[in-house]
Amino acid sequence: MDISNQPTPQENDSQRPVLLVVAALSVSLLLLFWSGLARMLELWELPEYNHGYLIPVVALYLFWLKAAALKICLNNGSCNGSWLGIGVIGLGLFVLLLGELSAVYSIVQYGFLVCLWGIVITAIGFQGLRLVWVPLVYLFFMVPLPNFLYQSLSAELQLVSSQLGVAVIRGFGISVFLEGNVIDLGVYQLQVAEACNGLRYLFPLMSFGFLLAAIFDGKWWQRAIIFLSTIPITILMNSFRIGVIGVLVNSFGIEQAEGFLHYFEGWIVFMVCVGFLFAEMWVFARLNGKRFMESFMLDIPPVSDFTALFSGVRLGKRVMTMVVILGVSAAFSAGIGRPVELIPERPDFNKFPLLVGDWRGQEQAVEQIFLDSLKTDDELMAIYQRDGTNDMAALWIAYYDSQRKGKSIHSPRACIPGGGWKIDTFDQYDIENVHANGAALSVNRTIVSMGEARQLIYYWFEQRGRKQTNEYVVKWFIFWDSLTKNRTDGALVRVSTFVPDAADLPEATVRLEDFVRTINPQINYYIPQESAVFRSAESE
Repeated sequence: MDISNQPTPQENDSQRPVLLVVAALSVSLLLLFWSGLARMLELWELPEYNHGYLIPVVALYLFWLKAAALKICLNNGSCNGSWLGIGVIGLGLFVLLLGELSAVYSIVQYGFLVCLWGIVITAIGFQGLRLVWVPLVYLFFMVPLPNFLYQSLSAELQLVSSQLGVAVIRGFGISVFLEGNVIDLGVYQLQVAEACNGLRYLFPLMSFGFLLAAIFDGKWWQRAIIFLSTIPITILMNSFRIGVIGVLVNSFGIEQAEGFLHYFEGWIVFMVCVGFLFAEMWVFARLNGKRFMESFMLDIPPVSDFTALFSGVRLGKRVMTMVVILGVSAAFSAGIGRPVELIPERPDFNKFPLLVGDWRGQEQAVEQIFLDSLKTDDELMAIYQRDGTNDMAALWIAYYDSQRKGKSIHSPRACIPGGGWKIDTFDQYDIENVHANGAALSVNRTIVSMGEARQLIYYWFEQRGRKQTNEYVVKWFIFWDSLTKNRTDGALVRVSTFVPDAADLPEATVRLEDFVRTINPQINYYIPQESAVFRSAESE
């Protein structure tokens, strides 16, 4: 045993205060950010985020690789810490406050990372931050995407993967027809579901690509290509997988798209993606005149390099101020209760009238695959026909008691193309004389087509007394109302009617506007408005 690497009694004595500070900071951060961290652990159980468990471990290893350089920086006095770090911690605590009051867990999780950056700047300054910024950035890969970003990205990737997958199938000489995310092989139809959007590959591959770029000994642009190439590699390989499944289903039956074989194909595709990354690194290594294994900045530094940091950090006024601020904040947060969300009382849609004015409706079943994706708390799909005429209109309402825990409205603008419909026109439109006081209702108006078929669609978002058309403004008010009213309930309302011919559009417009005016009072009754009777979410 090399006793020169063993800490001396004097070093052990100097490390104890730093270890106590690290323990105090760790406990304070856990107490402060527990709600967001616990939610993050729950999401790590999903296939898209399973890699999250490895991120802190790998980040710690990347930090360890810089321990020797950091030790030198501490010993020569270059890494003295900065008071600006206290300001960054204050920003992180403010982000935490917003996240806790609004119960938006993503905000809490990002506040945790901001505080980590502040702790590093306070302890070792910006000179030290230059040495360890890579593992700090890497930690962002462990935070799941906010739900509305995930939905938008998922819808786009489903469409792209479906289109490229069909191109692969046609490349094998197979006749195939694509309607949105439905691949029609004639005998069989394949639904490119949300689980096939490629995000199960993209998120872990991006984090692995960042790691490879961090440890690759090459030029900066080579590292950038290694990381950024994970995106097209994932999209192309996921599309190729969908295409291969289509070919196998066409040749051997629908069983090829189910069960163990389906998941095994997924693992094979992911490993091929990793292989492409290594192939890029091999090419860059040859361009740099190195062997492949020589291009990795891999090492197993001695443990003494890491432990020496605990005796090198100076416990000055900055560090102790940081400990006091976080400790007091943790004690204060433990002494106050988390706001309990208010859930409005409301009648269920199974009581929604199917006879409204001269419109008579029939409720329609919604496939479970769509309910699993939408995660609604209540929903209504009904087809109405005006008595004595052929006038028909469809009504779809998706309602959410809460839009906090990974559940929120899916925008039709993203979902409509997935059903095979092409958006021909899209604009905002005012329907006159809808409300009781004669006021107009602003809606999103779109005309969609699929072959010769056309639909006129109006939709809007019912959000706690507000009727919104902009989905991003809706997200803002979810946050704001969660912060100020402790409510996030809301609904999407969509009405539609078929347009046999373009010349029939004026008639369809009159028909749909009449239906909206007739059905609007019932919508206001079944969807809670600004003043509502509430029940606590804890009572559920």
